[in-house]
Amino acid sequence: MKRSRNVKIVATLGPASNDYEMIRALHEAGADVFRLNMSHGDHEEIRARHAIIRKIEADLGSPIAILADLQGPKLRLGVFANGEEELKVGDAFRLDLSDVPGDATRVQLPHKEIFDALEPGSHLLVNDGKIKLRVKDCGADFANCEVTVAGTVSNRKGVNVPDVVLPLAALSDKDRRDLEFVCDLGVDWLALSFVQRPADVDEARKLAKGRAAIMSKIEKPAAVKAFDDILAVSDGIMVARGDLGVELPVQNVPPIQKQLVRKCRAAAKPVIVATQMLESMIDSPMPTRAEVSDVATAIYEGADAIMLSAESAAGSFPIEAVQTMDNVAREVESDPTYRDIIESSRRADRKSVADGIVSAAREIAETTDIKAICCYSQSGTTALLVARERPRVPIIALTTIQKTARRLCLTWGMNCVMSGDVNRFKSAVVEAVRAALAQGVATEKDMIVVTAGVPFNTPGSTNILRVAPCEERLIYAAEAE
Repeated sequence: MKRSRNVKIVATLGPASNDYEMIRALHEAGADVFRLNMSHGDHEEIRARHAIIRKIEADLGSPIAILADLQGPKLRLGVFANGEEELKVGDAFRLDLSDVPGDATRVQLPHKEIFDALEPGSHLLVNDGKIKLRVKDCGADFANCEVTVAGTVSNRKGVNVPDVVLPLAALSDKDRRDLEFVCDLGVDWLALSFVQRPADVDEARKLAKGRAAIMSKIEKPAAVKAFDDILAVSDGIMVARGDLGVELPVQNVPPIQKQLVRKCRAAAKPVIVATQMLESMIDSPMPTRAEVSDVATAIYEGADAIMLSAESAAGSFPIEAVQTMDNVAREVESDPTYRDIIESSRRADRKSVADGIVSAAREIAETTDIKAICCYSQSGTTALLVARERPRVPIIALTTIQKTARRLCLTWGMNCVMSGDVNRFKSAVVEAVRAALAQGVATEKDMIVVTAGVPFNTPGSTNILRVAPCEERLIYAAEAE
C-alpha cells in the first residue's frame, strides 16, 4: 500500500485493536507496522493478532511489518503491610531483601543485583520517578536511603536505578520464552528492552538465529553512553523516551533524541521515536498542540518511524490517532523547510561501491526528471543505503525474499514490492518498470533509476545503475528476447 508520506507509523495492538476490522482499519488509516507488546497478553492472544495481520497482508497484497516488543526485567518493590505509605523529604528509608511486609521505614527490594551495584550517593527512582531516594550506605543485602523527593509509595511499584550499570541481563526468563515463541511465529523485528551494553544485543541475536531483526530500545543512561557500540551490533533503534525521561533529567531527552536519530541515519539503520507522542488521544479525539509539535519534530529530524503505544492499544480513538499522525506527517513533508533540514543533516560517509551507487542514484534523481529510484535488495542493505540518502523521489525496493520486504516496511520512504526471480539486469529493469507503473509513481512517458548487483542474489553486490524509460513497448521487446 503506497503512502503519500515517507515516515512510517507504528501502531501498538491491544484491547482496543484486537479484531480483523479494527486492525485493517488502522492499516488503511496509515499504520505501516504493528507492535505486539509482550508485557500484555498471553501467547494465544499474541498468536491471534499475528494471524490477523498476516491475513490482512494477504488480502491487500502488500507486506506489513510486525514488531514484537519484549518486556525486559522488571525491577519492583515488595509489598507494604498497609498497602501504601507516605514518605516525606528527609525521612530515612531502608531497602532490603527481607520479605516481611514494609512500613514507613523500610520495604523489600527483591533484586540482589541492585545491592551489588549500588554505592553511597547512588539514586533510586520509585514509581516513574515520583519518589526519589539517595543511598547513604549500603551492603550486599541492604541500602539505607534518604528521601529526597516525597510521595506515596505502594505495593510493587517500579524501581529505576539511573546511576549505575546493573549486572542484569536484558533478557529475563520470560523474555527468552517470549523470544522463542514470536520468532517461531514469524515476527519481523524484536524490540529488546533494558539494553545497557552491546553484549545484551549479541545475546538476543544468538537466540533469534536470524529469524528476526534486532531493535535495541534506548531507555537507560548506560545505553546512551554506549550508544555507538550498541548501534554497531543492532539492526535498528527505538528511542524509548518514557523510561529515558525517568532516568535522566527531562531536559536531556530532546537533544539525546536528535543525536541518536542523526547517528542512526548516518549508519543507515532504521530508528523509531516512541512514547507519549499523542498520549492525550487515549481519551480525546483531538491531540494537544504540543503533541502535534512533538510528532512533527521527530519527522523533521528524519526519523524512520513514529510510534503509538496506548493510543492505539487501549485508547478510545485508535483510528483517529493514526490519522492524526498521518496528517501531521504529510503536512510536515510538504513543507519546503523539511527538505532543507533533511538535506542539511545528510552525512556523507561513503566507503563502498554500493555507497557510491546509491548516492549517484539520488543525485541523478534530483537533477533530472526521474520519478523513482528502484533498487533490488535481497538482504535489505542496499535499500537501507538508498533510504539513508533521503531522496526527493519515491523509493521502490524489489526483493524475492518476503522476510526482507516485511522488515523494510519500517524504513523511511520504502515501498516494498515482491519480485519474481531475475538472473539478468535487463529482466531486473523490466520488473522495476512494472513496479513503478503499478505503484503509480511513474507513467509510460517517465524515467526511473534502477540499481542492482551482478551477480544477482548476492547480498551486498550492488554495482550497477541505469536510467530506464518506462515505455511499455520496451518491456515487451525485452520479454521477447
